Amino acid sequence: MRTVLTPVASATTRREDILQAADNAQDLFSNVDPVTGEFSDYLDAALQADSSLLVGSGAPVNDARLADATGANLVLVGAGEADIEHISILNDRLERMGYSVAGYALLDAQDAAGEHQVNFTQAAELNRREQKVGPELFERNLILEARQRQAHIVLPEGDDDRILQAAHQLLEDEVCQLTILGDPESMKSRAQELGLNIEAATLDDPTSGDQLEEFAQDFAELRKHKGMTVDEARETMKDISHYATMMVHKGLADGMVSGAAHTTAHTIKPSFQIIKTAPGSSVVSSIFLMVMDGVLWAFGDCAVNPNPTPEQLAEIAAVSAQTAKQFGIEPKVAMLSYSTGASGTGEDVESVVKATELAQQNNPELSIDGPLQFDAAVVESVGQKKLPGSDVAGKATVFIFPDLNTGNITYKAVQRTADALAVGPILQGLNKPVNDLSRGATVPDIVNTVAITAIQAK
Repeated sequence: MRTVLTPVASATTRREDILQAADNAQDLFSNVDPVTGEFSDYLDAALQADSSLLVGSGAPVNDARLADATGANLVLVGAGEADIEHISILNDRLERMGYSVAGYALLDAQDAAGEHQVNFTQAAELNRREQKVGPELFERNLILEARQRQAHIVLPEGDDDRILQAAHQLLEDEVCQLTILGDPESMKSRAQELGLNIEAATLDDPTSGDQLEEFAQDFAELRKHKGMTVDEARETMKDISHYATMMVHKGLADGMVSGAAHTTAHTIKPSFQIIKTAPGSSVVSSIFLMVMDGVLWAFGDCAVNPNPTPEQLAEIAAVSAQTAKQFGIEPKVAMLSYSTGASGTGEDVESVVKATELAQQNNPELSIDGPLQFDAAVVESVGQKKLPGSDVAGKATVFIFPDLNTGNITYKAVQRTADALAVGPILQGLNKPVNDLSRGATVPDIVNTVAITAIQAK
């Protein structure tokens, strides 16, 4: 598909005329219910369209977003010359909102005559644009990537409805293989009550069976330097997080996702004891992927380390760049502070200065700079004024916060005020992937986190 035709003004009631005039055009509403359809439904239909021309919804902002997300052009379609003033006003409004309009076409005047006017043949031949990644496209790509990996993920919280709902969706979309922990009969019964199909998942009771004893023996061996007895290990292994983490450790699952009904500490602590940190890593940290229309950023660390040392900040910067690259972000790492360059002094600034120096020394292949204030990191004119010559200032994509307080507040502020999709926390630095959910996680949050874990695992 090259072009989205969006009917405006008096052309909004003439969809059939547009389809007839635009030879081989495809109607978006042939695959999407105009009343109940969501943007993700429109996006799927558009990406699967065979034609060069797609007649859009007729909601100009919706169609402009659709064109951006698919790399198509946007052409406004009116009925006749009486609609040109309306088209001009709408064009200005869309461009002020940051959308690009390729031109306009008129049903009753198909031969292009006015400035920016195109006929339907010309509209079909416009060159494709680069796709602008937004939340829906990012989620779609995430699912497609995870589906290719076919990882095996364990979900320990089978007594939570959201986990069962997410499992239904993951299995229906063939995203990954699943083991869900809990009482199998209870999970089956509850899924049936909710109208869910989880038959393709393995349902496992962690409190019984031969594996419990095997895991207890292994855990006791792993913790014998701490004085752990087999009896203590048996009790510990009845805990869902420990049991699921041992599954990952022993290769019975590729990754674990938990935390919908438990604290972060309950999810992460077993991974420190069993999976442990990856070679070369001394700290476990996290990033959030922040997705907005045309903007894809990584924020770290926003979930794990309250007051990282300069050495830990440097390590978090390097591993965050690696994780960001794994999910399609070209890493330009900003070490954030309340001061840019040498403009400020104080213990907090000096900590970031030292962390930046260490990160640069240890990772000469990465673009890392700081200290940078947030505006200097994201606004090129500000960045080049405050830190001239920097390859990162004004162009940052990975943001390393000096402490958990700052990072957590900022990611939530951006999420809630910029209508951003916040994917995470994605844990980094472990030998195998374990990811934590917020206790307020929605079903889409869980689906995204499982997909992220599947990608990390394979």
